[in-house]
Amino acid sequence: MIFLRIIEFVAVTAATASIAYYALCLWSAVRFQRDSASAGKSACSTQNQPAVSILKPLKGTDPEMYECFRSHCLQQYPAYELIFGVSDVDDPAIDLVERLKAEFPQNEICLVHCSQNLGSNTKVSNLAQMLPHARYEHIIVADSDIRVPPDYLPRVLAPLADPAIGLVTCPYRGVPNDTPASRLESLGISTDFFPGVLVARNIEGIKFGLGSTLAFRRRDLVAIGGFEALLDYLADDYEIGRRITAMGMHVELSDVIVDSILPRYTMKGFLDHQLRWARTVKNARPGGYIGLVITFGLPWVLLALILAGGAIWAWLLLAITLIARFGVAAYIQKKVLREPQTGVLWWLPLRDILALGVWAISFTGDTVTWRGASYTLKNGKLARTAP
Repeated sequence: MIFLRIIEFVAVTAATASIAYYALCLWSAVRFQRDSASAGKSACSTQNQPAVSILKPLKGTDPEMYECFRSHCLQQYPAYELIFGVSDVDDPAIDLVERLKAEFPQNEICLVHCSQNLGSNTKVSNLAQMLPHARYEHIIVADSDIRVPPDYLPRVLAPLADPAIGLVTCPYRGVPNDTPASRLESLGISTDFFPGVLVARNIEGIKFGLGSTLAFRRRDLVAIGGFEALLDYLADDYEIGRRITAMGMHVELSDVIVDSILPRYTMKGFLDHQLRWARTVKNARPGGYIGLVITFGLPWVLLALILAGGAIWAWLLLAITLIARFGVAAYIQKKVLREPQTGVLWWLPLRDILALGVWAISFTGDTVTWRGASYTLKNGKLARTAP
């Protein structure tokens, strides 16, 4: 009986802390909106538009990949080049690059065959071999599944006019496919991951990058050791941001919101991806990861309601938690990320229960599955496990 009361106390405390966290998410979102409005005006007025090399490492094809490529060729920008990199000469993405060249012969588009395997992270290995082909000082690295608006380049590069800013990264919204797991992934990005990014920005500033966009100067990349220093890190985007801030420079969260086109996840694929992400964050920022326990408000309040035997105060706590959770999630989806569809918002309880389960399971080991291979994470680095 005493044991159950202790668990009830823990659940009530965690649920109450979650309500405070949701309030912090809302405050952080409002502040980001306000700052983005100011940044947008500044970007529109700037005359400094440096030439830029966009690096896109490829492996296989993603949903709507060609449309993502096209969006980078429709930029309202005077001078830029697109550099794609593949490690396999038979990679199916090559056909899409050749098609892109044919459609946009006026654009500077280059395909690099990255024949060497320089480290555990194939993406970074490709980037290291692509960089010598880049002509310009300003560099953007963006994942292959990212679709961008026509004014993406001037708005992303504008903050780099400030020498104190060493990296610009972009918020993104997940565009789901037609599977339930893909919709759950999209829901998690907008109601779990991105609110956490906004809170980090509000409390300590952004000290990491997001794979949606990494914009930086070549000289700053060289100063942190180049791509070669990141060859064995799984979260290379996080590591670039961490090293940039360690040099005393700042990471700017852009006001440009891009689309990440999500695959047709099966439930197993979705859970595997969630577990890999969870263990990556746990390995990179163990203290902050443990603190995520207070973000799972709905599972905690449901547990408190059950242990309290349906007491009136527990129902009231449930109502407050639901209002806070759904209200903040809806605000970020509609007002901040401007998602066109928010119907799956009612899946939040299921999403939060699954997220709490993944969080708990992540502490049972440090093994992740990535691109069909199994690795062990240690200090953020990948070590290939025996077959």
